[in-house]
Amino acid sequence: MKFLRQFMLIILISFFGEICKTFLPFPIPASVYGLVLMLVCLVTGLVPLNRVKDAAFFLIEIMPVMFIPAAVGLIDSWGALKPVLFPVSVITVVITVLVMAVTGRVSQKVVEKRGIENE
Repeated sequence: MKFLRQFMLIILISFFGEICKTFLPFPIPASVYGLVLMLVCLVTGLVPLNRVKDAAFFLIEIMPVMFIPAAVGLIDSWGALKPVLFPVSVITVVITVLVMAVTGRVSQKVVEKRGIENE
């Protein structure tokens, strides 16, 4: 019963994200609105972490399963993807390295600002 309540709370906040998408004129996906709403609810204490923690861990654990339909879709559209495979692969590698570098730099700056020493 605890999981059901936690899932329902997560779904309710996601639904409010859908409502925001409907009424706000910005080109932002409803899932992003839902994530921002969840963050605001958690930070303000409106929703205590223990009210969604177990269901959130479960959803994170099964997340790789959610990528299977997308992978099958890519295999299904191999004919359209084949001509642009090299440019897409290069862009993916470059962007991945760029994101890793920026994340590392930001993490280093945060660690330096907080005065945390390396072990």
